[in-house]
Amino acid sequence: MLHDGDIREPLFDFLEERLGKIRIIEEKTMGRSRADIVMVLPEALAGIEIKSDADSYARLARQVEDYDRYFDFNYVVVGSTHAAHIREHVPGHWGVISVEELEAGGALDFYVIREAARNPFMEPEKKLRLLWRPELAHIQEKNGMFRYGSASKEFVRRKILECVPQELLWRQFSEELFERDYTTVAQTLEEYRRTHKRTARPAKKRRQRR
Repeated sequence: MLHDGDIREPLFDFLEERLGKIRIIEEKTMGRSRADIVMVLPEALAGIEIKSDADSYARLARQVEDYDRYFDFNYVVVGSTHAAHIREHVPGHWGVISVEELEAGGALDFYVIREAARNPFMEPEKKLRLLWRPELAHIQEKNGMFRYGSASKEFVRRKILECVPQELLWRQFSEELFERDYTTVAQTLEEYRRTHKRTARPAKKRRQRR
């Protein structure tokens, strides 16, 4: 019986060999769920849910809804016990990859049962939520946008979607994730806060009534 931990590293090798330039981000919160794997592609983002032989379908319906809000493509990777019936549990635009052990303790074999089609339900504003504020600021800078340094992230995301053509935006989005360095998270965020610090305005003096 294959477990989640048995599948991940061989799956990453399979995906890299098959697709070329990718970046893998594990355990990413999106909505009410957590994506097992986020796969960054040069112009798109793919979510990957693993259902090993030890897993059930109990939370899958809710997970499908959340994945569909955030990612351009979605895949489910299943152990052999689920391979025959998984297509009854995910939408038709989801890709399906099966995995089985060739021999006890040996190599794993991956087989693409169905290729993923572009997800028609992806919500651009939700996808942009996966970027940190400094990454949003870098996209603003690349496109000659006003900084909006004191504005909320929600406001900035809306402005980016208004100003940057989506074909260009999603390439730049992927570039930010390819360049993200998790070893310098605190430093990156602190530097952003320091350079974009709000300038306090002096309070207006209230006129005294006579």
